[in-house]
Amino acid sequence: MKPEYIVYVLTFLSAVVVVLTRVRLSKAQAAGQHQVGMGTVNAHTACGVVALVLWVYFLVTGNDSSLVGIIALFFYWLTALVGLLILMRWVPSRGKHASATTDDSWSEGPGLSVLAHVGMLVGVLVFTWYFATHS
Repeated sequence: MKPEYIVYVLTFLSAVVVVLTRVRLSKAQAAGQHQVGMGTVNAHTACGVVALVLWVYFLVTGNDSSLVGIIALFFYWLTALVGLLILMRWVPSRGKHASATTDDSWSEGPGLSVLAHVGMLVGVLVFTWYFATHS
């Protein structure tokens, strides 16, 4: 299997992660132990959209625009890091004022969030490897 095909699939999946994170966390009562501020969600969405647009441009132009690829990777890394911060909403709270876990209709517990955001981190590592070896 060609590495390009893997990169194309991971590019599509990265778009799914950014969109689903936005959809899931834009509700007033999102799942998790803690609430995530809309600034964090907006940063994740903005970085993800910029990364996706630049990365697709980089792939479509035949990897000829290395600066665009570098900028896309920068925004993908930001997206992955903000996503991991969002994932921290599942860290349990302890103490007298701790609140209970909130579930939603998407899943019970953090499974989907862990899959999406750890998957995004792995995807960004693959994108970085691809850029380093194919530019």
